[in-house]
Amino acid sequence: MNPVRAFWLILMLIASPAWAFQSRVVTIPSAAMNRSFDATVVLPDQYMRGNTAARFPVVYVLHGSGGDYTDWTTNSNIGKLADRYHMILVMPDGGHESWYIDSPVDPSSRYETYVGTEVVAYIDQHFRTIATKRARAITGLSMGGFGALRIALDRPDVFGAAGSISGAVDPRGSEDEPGIEQVFGDPSRDADFWSSEAIVADAQDFGREHIALTIDCGVNDSLVQSNRLLHERLVELGVPHDYAERPGGHTWKYWSNAVKYQVLFFAGAFRRAVRAANGATI
Repeated sequence: MNPVRAFWLILMLIASPAWAFQSRVVTIPSAAMNRSFDATVVLPDQYMRGNTAARFPVVYVLHGSGGDYTDWTTNSNIGKLADRYHMILVMPDGGHESWYIDSPVDPSSRYETYVGTEVVAYIDQHFRTIATKRARAITGLSMGGFGALRIALDRPDVFGAAGSISGAVDPRGSEDEPGIEQVFGDPSRDADFWSSEAIVADAQDFGREHIALTIDCGVNDSLVQSNRLLHERLVELGVPHDYAERPGGHTWKYWSNAVKYQVLFFAGAFRRAVRAANGATI
């Protein structure tokens, strides 16, 4: 081989990180809904090759409306973040239009209980997690952004950090979304419920429960105004949080970039819990 070419090849190999994360599909039963759902679990390389006694923080990443448990790994390079930040990523199935709530009008749709309780219990039982709220975060895109914030607010003893990417943070702005009335009810007749589920209604609880919070939305996204209103309310209440608007719309190009910043934020929030669990860096 030409020596110059060999030199550049070696340099590229040294400069390029070797991503060795492992993706698995697991089936997680739901007693609340009397059925099972698949979920994608991404394990960092350190999980397989490092100290077998080491335990890892977990980020739960929710898909949007019409999506499923494969969306994030199919449409982004999210797996690399597991290796980079030494954490487990879990992408559960939240149904096409569940909004990740326990529906008051459809008793068979109990996705908040499933994701917020049953999935977490399964992951803690089957993987080497740091099973404390300070080592758990939840985020998601669009419908999943709403779901992540709603679940964190309703289960502050489970999640110590939460995020939203292009989140539909107020369902009252999504009345025309196909299928939403099947879980929220009629927007006029059940208006009180719709209002109570808006994230802004409980914004003060992020501060009260000391939930580390990060929110972002594209400036060309139709949901940006409701995210701005939530941000303004959090500022008014004095609730610490990160908020960002970046160029982009309601697209995978935006989401696959935004999730990198969210996971970096969570890695910082996890630092103390990871040190306490493992005594040193993994």
